[in-house]
Amino acid sequence: LLVSKDLGKHLLEVEDLLQKHGLLEADISAQTERVQALNAAALKFSELEGYQPCDPQIICNRVNHVQTCLEELEELAAKRRKELEDSRQLWTFFQEMEEAEAWIREKEKILAAKTCGRDLSSVLTLTTKHKTMLGELGNRRALLHQTMKKGEKILAKKSFGPAGIQEKMREVCLRWKKLEEVTGLHQQRLEDALNFFQFSAETDDLVAWLQDTYRIVSSDDFGHDDYSTQVTPLLRPKRARRNCSEAELGSLSGGSRRVGCLYGFCEGMTSLFRNIHNIAASGEVAEVAVLRTQWLQDALAVYRMFSEVHACEVWVDEKEQWLEKMEVPEELDEVEVVQHRW
Repeated sequence: LLVSKDLGKHLLEVEDLLQKHGLLEADISAQTERVQALNAAALKFSELEGYQPCDPQIICNRVNHVQTCLEELEELAAKRRKELEDSRQLWTFFQEMEEAEAWIREKEKILAAKTCGRDLSSVLTLTTKHKTMLGELGNRRALLHQTMKKGEKILAKKSFGPAGIQEKMREVCLRWKKLEEVTGLHQQRLEDALNFFQFSAETDDLVAWLQDTYRIVSSDDFGHDDYSTQVTPLLRPKRARRNCSEAELGSLSGGSRRVGCLYGFCEGMTSLFRNIHNIAASGEVAEVAVLRTQWLQDALAVYRMFSEVHACEVWVDEKEQWLEKMEVPEELDEVEVVQHRW
């Protein structure tokens, strides 16, 4: 049993052999106590004085032989345990490497099936999941590093097929490197998609703002008097500074269209920028804003002139009524007062 060369062909078999070897070691330990007791009893016969049932030298030789056999048995047991533990270390290494490969294959399938989302909400959700995966990747990297160290220790012993270990380590390292590259590319795609959808949301806001602004500046409501004209929205040119210039919109359109094409959003981007250019690129909103400001100022000037004219009319009416009702007093003092007012 102790000189057997069967060291197991997989981890479970090695564990079973180690359990059996443990039972054998326990049996050897029990027999060691029995042998030592028998040897001690035998040596007493070599120390007898007078009658000698056997030659004392023969007894000593036999005791020494049994002791030597027992020590050799213990050495064989220790050697076999070391071989079995080395075998367990080897198959543990291979099992951990297989688990690492299985994990890598699983993540490769997940990354191959992942999209980059169809809107801002889905991209944010995928980005959160990807961050969780990056955390798992870091933990798995640490475990793989430990397994690689085990493989290097096994190679240093040169007791178990180092060629197979080296090939396995090389294969797993290459797959791991490829996984990290794919993970990095997917992260970049998510970041590009996030930037794209954020830009899309901003341009949607801009289009809505431009449409609302155009509705205001193209209104024909100039008020009906001084007050209503002053409270009418006056969209001065500085209020339109949110407008992008045609060159800036062209640059944004080109860059975001390139990102959009990567994810199948080219049609949406084309429509989006057509809306923006139709409203803002030609400067129509700013031009109409300037014209409306001038029209409102002109209307305000007219209404202010009407207000002043009305005040003059009221004043003239008051004076006409006073003149029509004025009578010449009969008393001198009263005449002087009226004359002074006149």
